[in-house]
Amino acid sequence: QVQLVESGGGLVQAGGSLRLSCAASGRTVSSYAMGWFRQAPGKEREFVAAISWSGSSTYYADSVKGRFTISRDNAKNTMSLQMNSLKPEDTAVYYCAATRTIATWTDYKYDYWGQGTQVTVSS
Repeated sequence: QVQLVESGGGLVQAGGSLRLSCAASGRTVSSYAMGWFRQAPGKEREFVAAISWSGSSTYYADSVKGRFTISRDNAKNTMSLQMNSLKPEDTAVYYCAATRTIATWTDYKYDYWGQGTQVTVSS
């Protein structure tokens, strides 16, 4: 089993930055692709970014491309999401997830999920 714990969320003004972290435990996730998803109040969960097991390939939703950067450190069993130029529409609970398959924007293909961390962007 893999346990995932997100951290780094908070309240920030529009245009600001936050860095989310996802720490894995239970087993190494170095062979897992990983991703970030978010869910805003009253909306469905949506894909944000994903990264291959090696970190060599990354994928982003159009809404965050150029503003967010996903990365991972397999030696530390962690993954991060650097979020810059934040907008009020980025407000959501952010979840990290891990999958045994290739990196994907399809949430049902992820096997493990964290509990989420709240990100609130004020205008």
